[in-house]
Amino acid sequence: MTNEEKHPTKGRPHAFGRFTVVLLVLIVLLSAGLAGCSPSARELAAVDYTPLVRDDWAVSTPAEQGLDPMLVAELYHNAAELDTIYGLLVIKNDHLIAEGYFNAGAIEQEVLLQSATKSYISAFVGIALEEGCLSSLDQRMMEFFPEFADDVDDPRKGQITIRQLLQMRSGYPWEESDPALWEVLASGDYLPLIAHYPLISDPGAEFHYSNLTAYILGVIVERACETGLGPFTEEHLFSGIDAEVGEWWQDSYGYYYSFFHSTARDMAKFGLLYLNGGEYTGNQIVPADWVHDSLQVYSEDAWPHRVGRNFNDIGYGYQWWAVTAGDHRYNLAWGHGGQQIALLDELDMVIVVTADPFFRKHDDQAWKHEKANLNLVADFVASLPSSE
Repeated sequence: MTNEEKHPTKGRPHAFGRFTVVLLVLIVLLSAGLAGCSPSARELAAVDYTPLVRDDWAVSTPAEQGLDPMLVAELYHNAAELDTIYGLLVIKNDHLIAEGYFNAGAIEQEVLLQSATKSYISAFVGIALEEGCLSSLDQRMMEFFPEFADDVDDPRKGQITIRQLLQMRSGYPWEESDPALWEVLASGDYLPLIAHYPLISDPGAEFHYSNLTAYILGVIVERACETGLGPFTEEHLFSGIDAEVGEWWQDSYGYYYSFFHSTARDMAKFGLLYLNGGEYTGNQIVPADWVHDSLQVYSEDAWPHRVGRNFNDIGYGYQWWAVTAGDHRYNLAWGHGGQQIALLDELDMVIVVTADPFFRKHDDQAWKHEKANLNLVADFVASLPSSE
């Protein structure tokens, strides 16, 4: 018998020692790598997010408005690492305190807001109620589309209300859930879909995110107020907040689609309008009660897909999302590609993001970049101290 056979464990301490050394080296390297993920104080000090001084915004600094400048610097440092973000603005206490543009972004750039425009559509409905064009949110959808009365293939559509359209509880499906439905929607011929697009639940029963319903709401406002959305919203909303709408497409029937282009600064004005209860520079533009009701949650767990560790408890109001990040709850206008208008009422803050809208691109790559832009804001919000 050999010496090793007599002592079968002999030599193992050396092997264990080598394993321990390798493990320690890996831990040290991993720790160094993780530490490298966070920018150094020197790197943060070099980040410039100073807003450009113009007549449209009162400009300040994070420190002057009671916010840690290093947290804001880290936000902009992280934004610079993203591939598809265009613009990033932070407003606090009615002041523009941080502004930056990346990749193809620029201060004058008008970006397609995609579904972030749905939150504007909600405002249009509230104004139409205030103006007397609409009498109630319980008015039935089909009241405004009598030409389809004999074509409706599902009698439940006669029960759909404006309120249910606003809440995404009409019964119409999420178009991206079925390639055939998405192909029909992508054709752009929306109006006949009111009659023929299938329902997948009873009106009011369940939440289903639907692009078609935002278009329907816009057409209802146009028909009820007997004017196009363009002139109606210019008179009753955009002129009041000194904002302009960029390119806004119309369909073959002359109705405006439920998405348009805007600059980041004008998006921020709309966000500030809602943060201040519908008031802008002393003028009540959107009824305060409407703003309050729009930002409530009528559907819990409205988005089942994982976005990020700080993007949680996703609810839905009247065409506005609600998200929890860390200790904070915020409302969100959210568009494909990562367009965002985030409202943090408790901190008197608005955050705006513009990004590549990935128009007609709804693949995994587009969703990857959209999540990165959403998580940029959510992670920043989670890093903010509580107001208590």
